[in-house]
Amino acid sequence: METVALVWVLLSAFLHASWNAMLKKHPHPEAGVVGVITVAMVGGGLWAFGMKGEAFPTTRGLAWALAAGACESVYLAALSRALHRAPLGLAYTVSRGGAMLLVWPVSVLLLGEPVSAWTLTGAVVLGGGLAVMHVARPTGPAASGVAWAALAAVAIAGYHLSYKLALAEGAQPPALFTTGLLVALPVLMLERGRSLGWGALQRQAWSRPGLVVTAGAICMASFALLLSALNDSGAGAVLTLRNTSIAFALVLAALQGERLGRRQLLGAALVSVGAVLLGMPA
Repeated sequence: METVALVWVLLSAFLHASWNAMLKKHPHPEAGVVGVITVAMVGGGLWAFGMKGEAFPTTRGLAWALAAGACESVYLAALSRALHRAPLGLAYTVSRGGAMLLVWPVSVLLLGEPVSAWTLTGAVVLGGGLAVMHVARPTGPAASGVAWAALAAVAIAGYHLSYKLALAEGAQPPALFTTGLLVALPVLMLERGRSLGWGALQRQAWSRPGLVVTAGAICMASFALLLSALNDSGAGAVLTLRNTSIAFALVLAALQGERLGRRQLLGAALVSVGAVLLGMPA
């Protein structure tokens, strides 16, 4: 992976963990995510407004963008429920780690992503770090939170692969990002409006406007960096490297009062080492 792409992915990972941690602090995460994604979509639209050339040169590129949006809607709905029911560190580890396990085989076997000794070792070390960080089987609300995080993992894998395939068709990153959210946001709003009630959704989503706007801007920046890296690198490598956000999420969770055990600290260290190995040239 090129050095520039490596830096973009790591910065994207930090920003992604940051907006998730901010959403966790929202009084109503299941409604707050609607406001966050609204802000991110507006930012994406402004980003796309200044682009030159054709947004989607092929119909297949547009189709993959729409598929990414469908996966994004499932991801956002599942993520907010997971954060509402389970600790940040646990929910984040399950969702990101599960996505990595799904994407790597597909990207290597079907998309022809190259594998070197460095990347293979890095993936194994990083995967070992994720396994070490897995805590004892949760009970009560946390158990349902883990189930939602597992669904989020499937959706994360889906939108990463869809984004990569759309970029391979020549789709421009700003248009791809904005199109995905244009699909995801209405679905998310409809689902939340029916669940919470339209009046409650509006009140709860914007109950912390400063937090929502800041998290939305960070979300948009995170995805912009992700798509830029995906445009130049393999989907498996990018997603695996982006899972360094788990280590960032654990630090942010600790700052929010969640306790970090020895296994989580060891796991975070292994994730970091794996990220360095993945960044080594093939």
